[in-house]
Amino acid sequence: MRFNTKKEEEGKVKNHEGAEAFVMTPELELYTAVVTASLTDKFYESNDERMNRIVSLIAKVDPLFVAQLAVYTRTQMYLRSVPLLLLVELAKVHSGDNLVSRAVAQTVLRADEITELLACYQSRNPSKDERKKLGKLSHQIQVGLQQAFNRFDEYQFAKYDRDGAEVKLRDALFLVHTKAKDEAQQAIFDKITNKSMAVPYTWETELSALGQQKFENDEERANAFRLKWEELIDSGKVGYMALMRNLRNILESRVGTEHIQKVCDMLSTPKAVANAKQLPFRYLAAYREVQEITSTSTSNVLSALEKAAICSAANIEGFGADTKVLLACDVSGSMCRSISPRSKVENYDIGLMLAMMLKNHCSQVISGIFGDTWLPINLPQGGILANTKALRSHGNKVGFSTNGHLVIDWLVEHNEVMDKVMMFTDCQMWDSYGGNASIRKSWYRYKSIAPNAKLYLFDLAGYGQMPLSMAKKDVYLIAGWSDKIFDVLQAIEEGGNAIETISNVKI
Repeated sequence: MRFNTKKEEEGKVKNHEGAEAFVMTPELELYTAVVTASLTDKFYESNDERMNRIVSLIAKVDPLFVAQLAVYTRTQMYLRSVPLLLLVELAKVHSGDNLVSRAVAQTVLRADEITELLACYQSRNPSKDERKKLGKLSHQIQVGLQQAFNRFDEYQFAKYDRDGAEVKLRDALFLVHTKAKDEAQQAIFDKITNKSMAVPYTWETELSALGQQKFENDEERANAFRLKWEELIDSGKVGYMALMRNLRNILESRVGTEHIQKVCDMLSTPKAVANAKQLPFRYLAAYREVQEITSTSTSNVLSALEKAAICSAANIEGFGADTKVLLACDVSGSMCRSISPRSKVENYDIGLMLAMMLKNHCSQVISGIFGDTWLPINLPQGGILANTKALRSHGNKVGFSTNGHLVIDWLVEHNEVMDKVMMFTDCQMWDSYGGNASIRKSWYRYKSIAPNAKLYLFDLAGYGQMPLSMAKKDVYLIAGWSDKIFDVLQAIEEGGNAIETISNVKI
């Protein structure tokens, strides 16, 4: 027993609240730090601290894993900035083959990510010569971007060409030295060089042009914008994300019933949802925005967003009719932090949303929230967004600490034998009552009445510690804000884990 205890103690650290926690492998820590990164300040960690920790971890793991993680976070977790940071930092520590260029080619999926990657490179590799900020570009990043340049057409280039950007598309073309794959593409490159690309037909350019026109009165102006929105909806040129962001504008423009139905269909059809690849909380943000609008069409749009959320959760597996599941959401003060300065969505909301997506697939489920205390809350089946809203309305009833052990203690007290206990949290658990309670101790007691139970920690903040050890194979860690975390959950059910899922990415 003394040797077993020593082995466990070697992995112990303190979390940000000073409570016991356990270290992660460098790969697991890098994964959790990256998939929960919005490159903005966190409650316990500044943006610079997060970036520095990511950079230090990159040097500790296999370069292939870093490349796979970059592709995974872009293609599966739908993140855009942090995969580019991974590629830039990987180029500093790895050379000798074409791993970096292959990863770049697979990660740059939009035309503006070419210039975004170069801006990231410039930021992370500052030049002493202000006249030649990108003079020493990594050869492998250059090769990867050459392949990316061959992927886009004139409309895609023009749509994302920004005059005010630090790195412009024309600069990128000169720097990367891309060879056109045919005469048609050479003509596009010539237009980029000559700044003669056609102004793309987008909702931004159309509304901007309309906004510069003169109108006789407010009524004429309102009618012009209504007609323009109807034209844009008919055109099919408003992308899925743009459509969600403009629901308020569309409703307030009082577009016709027929066009509202088109919007609802564009939002809620399974194929559209699958192709859109939206992070689940985007639906929640749109749902909240629309709820504030008084319109005869508001209820239809809310229903469409609910259908879209249900579609996004359609492929969750691993929950048979006999599977008993507990879903516990952390609503502590450290979770009440916006994921970015421009967003009203908090880590708190992401946990609630993901939990309700899972609930939609559970036949036998207990759900609730924890802070100072644990509160089970009964909710109906079916509505993901409505249930997320309902769950959040109880947030001020449990306090703002992170007493996760009380969730497990409640199960022990009520002799509830669950198959899966799932906690959506920032993993900074402690005993706010000043005792020596911990989720590790509570879980040990619970296993005496539920020996086959498994604990799944959904890490929504990525601070780099776990409240329990995963050595006994009954505790699992999953991180991220995308519905693709449920693919990791399925991999766990099949004997794998998050790191193996990433390691299976083909580069």
